[in-house]
Amino acid sequence: MTALALLLVLLASPAEAQSRDWTAEKCRRYGQVWPEALARFGRVGLSPEFLAQHEAFIASGCRTRDVCPRSPQEIALADVMTIAAMNAGTASSFVPFICRD
Repeated sequence: MTALALLLVLLASPAEAQSRDWTAEKCRRYGQVWPEALARFGRVGLSPEFLAQHEAFIASGCRTRDVCPRSPQEIALADVMTIAAMNAGTASSFVPFICRD
C-alpha cells in the first residue's frame, strides 16, 4: 500500500467510526423514548403490524425505515416520536415512518 493510500485510509476511518457511533447513539436515544411514549399514550388503536415494524426498526439499529402509520393513533404517535427524535438531537429524516403504498 502506498503512503498516500494508507494516509487516506487512516483519515477516513475516524469519520466513518464517528458516523457509526452517532447512528448508534441516535438509535439509543430514540429507543429510550419509544417505551415512554407507549406508556404515556397507550396501545389502543395501534395495530400489531405497526408495533412489529417499529420494534424491527429499533432491533435493526434504526437502519430499516418502513413503519407505516395508518390509524389516527398511529399517526399521532408517529408525530410524537418525530418531535421526540428531533428533541433528542436527531434529524426528522431519522424516524422510520413511511408508507410506500
